[in-house]
Amino acid sequence: MPSTALRICPLCEATCGLTLTIEGTAEGARVTGARGDRDDVFSRGFICPKGASFGEADSDPDRLKTALVRKDGVLQEASWDEAFDAVAAGLRPLIERYGPQAIGVVLGNPNVHTMAGGLYPPVLLGSLGTRNVFTASTVDQMPKHVSSGLLFGDAFAIPVPDLDRTDHLLLLGANPLDSNGSLCTAPDFPGKLKALRARGGTLTVVDPRRTRTAKLADRYLAIRPGTDALLLAAMVQVLFEEKLTDLGALVDQVEGVEDVREAVRHFTPDAVSAACDVPADTIRALARDLAAAPTAAVYARVGASTVAYGTLTNWLVDVLNVLTGNLDRPGGALFPLSATDRAPRPAGPGKGFALGRWHSRVSGHPEAKGELPIAALAEEIDTPGDGAIRAVVAVAANPVLSAPDGDRLDKALASLDFMVSVDPYLNETSRHAHVVLPPPPPSQSAHFDFVFNGFAVRNQVRYTRAALPLAAGRMPEAEILARLVLAASGMHGADPAAVDAMVVDKTLGKAVTEAHSPAYGRDPKELSALLTGESGPERRLDLMLRLGPYGDGFGGRGDGTDGLTLDRLLAHPHGIDLGPLESRLPQVLRTRSGRVELLPGPIADDLPRLTNALRAAPDELVLVGRRHLRSNNSWMHNVRTLTGGSNRCTLHVHPEDAARIGLENGGHARVEAAGGELTVPVEVTDTVRPGVVSLPHGWGHDRPGTRLSVAAENPGANVNQLLDGTLLDPLSGTSVLNGFPVSVTALVSAPVPAAVPEATR
Repeated sequence: MPSTALRICPLCEATCGLTLTIEGTAEGARVTGARGDRDDVFSRGFICPKGASFGEADSDPDRLKTALVRKDGVLQEASWDEAFDAVAAGLRPLIERYGPQAIGVVLGNPNVHTMAGGLYPPVLLGSLGTRNVFTASTVDQMPKHVSSGLLFGDAFAIPVPDLDRTDHLLLLGANPLDSNGSLCTAPDFPGKLKALRARGGTLTVVDPRRTRTAKLADRYLAIRPGTDALLLAAMVQVLFEEKLTDLGALVDQVEGVEDVREAVRHFTPDAVSAACDVPADTIRALARDLAAAPTAAVYARVGASTVAYGTLTNWLVDVLNVLTGNLDRPGGALFPLSATDRAPRPAGPGKGFALGRWHSRVSGHPEAKGELPIAALAEEIDTPGDGAIRAVVAVAANPVLSAPDGDRLDKALASLDFMVSVDPYLNETSRHAHVVLPPPPPSQSAHFDFVFNGFAVRNQVRYTRAALPLAAGRMPEAEILARLVLAASGMHGADPAAVDAMVVDKTLGKAVTEAHSPAYGRDPKELSALLTGESGPERRLDLMLRLGPYGDGFGGRGDGTDGLTLDRLLAHPHGIDLGPLESRLPQVLRTRSGRVELLPGPIADDLPRLTNALRAAPDELVLVGRRHLRSNNSWMHNVRTLTGGSNRCTLHVHPEDAARIGLENGGHARVEAAGGELTVPVEVTDTVRPGVVSLPHGWGHDRPGTRLSVAAENPGANVNQLLDGTLLDPLSGTSVLNGFPVSVTALVSAPVPAAVPEATR
């Protein structure tokens, strides 16, 4: 008889609650179905195709079941002890001989989708002491972190649109009907947009592609790619010119308003219109409508971040929210308050946010938020000299497909002295590892969203334990990462539980010394003894809940409220609703002034570059990426039920461009750019504007030595191979993946498909 279990979906940022159907018992138990959990306090039964495919993704036969160790040049199955012996033997001698900078750490997107991925990488980085840290952020959202850090003093103080209460929503470079939202955790984003319109609100979408989201909009603008910052700067100029600014409750919490007025005075609608390909009158109407709306929010995502002016664009998003009085206002853009955030401290000046505290060795790229551009990883490996990266620790990362110039990185990884990869698959990156450490499938892991609750459109907290017991021979992801920490830090062989104990002791030791902490003045050992949980990760979660803004404070709050603990959370399997987002300024500010600093120095210094864009001639043809509801970067292409249909790696071309170039629907084209060339099938469609072609991100599953049988059947082309890694947003180090120039030519005949490598069959 089938049974059921609850699980929070880990396959995208929406974090929907699932009800899993489980068949079989003990070792033979498996997930055979998934539906939305109607009682989930956040998602209320919503589910997308990715969530519905949970069972197939979970039981994918290509998932590695045990550790692999390279012997005589070949990856072979090994015991866990043998694997960690190899990790310690591979890393420690290099660290001791060359220092910590000889190690590069690469963290991929899936890290933020697992509980262990949220808990252990910071400990790993602390134990290694390397500054060579690269993550998926610099091919995604780093511009938002940088702009928020400069404006608010905290790179994680990211306001999200109050979707359920806003009257006017302006979306730029975002397609939540396909991506389910990003840096804006919102189950059923499509339903929320439809509800906005049903209550008389307005939805405006700015995008060079007429996406599914754009088709839902009241107003759609097919902007020229990469010019969002010009459009927003002109809207700001209109607000000042027509005296439409009204900071409302923010008036005493913002500095630099007049500086912004002066900085944007020459970005008039007439000046930017040609560059954006948006009529000047339309730009004025956008600004006036935004200012006139009872409440409004501006929201931009990947399409407006992975461009040449990504940080300026994200800065201007919040400048508009500030100048219209919609920042930190119900119905506007608000700062979520996660249950595992630190307890609120008294408002006041902080340390602020700094860029460029160190620079990369080869090209001198400045760090941002403790990270270097992932586009610089290859050169940091293959350029000889003191400080070259000799070993890589990759956790849930596939930069051969996600970073620019995968061919160069592919060769660089093959040249390393040592590489360890924590990954469930042998993919285009992990195939180079000397040791592969595969975590168990998600059904066998507990789940808590440490990251995404901090971007949620409603405050809530949910936790699900593993739906299935750990299979024989598997190791929990938490233990894998804890043992990796020990092996890398010279403590190989110690009890993995020591890592969690160390974090608990350190956290409590600090909390009891902070006057604003609910644990202030208490005995750390006494508090540690009060923690509950079946594992180290659960004890750490209990600690964070107790010390957080809704926690019981170990009984130290004294206000008679029933605060959060792990036990209370476990008693609510569908989650606990913590209420709508609320105004949080000035408490969230960490700037040196204690105010919103509307024109930070690095932004002011970068604005002349945007001025130069007014005079630049537009490229004849540029490329943009695209998302699909049944895909997530490079890591959902091995699930058969999610393949086919419109989820294909094709080049979208407007009919006018197709006719000019001589392309036919279903034919093939050669696409060339600074980093290389690709041969791709053509799909002629008017969903892209003229002068723009679109190719999705995350494909290119045709390299030998992988074990991705489904993905290899239709490998697609790696769009990032068109880039040589030199195009970056200078403030954030983010690769320019959208709006870069390409040339496209028609191929007379289709290319002969390459043979599928034996290792992928």
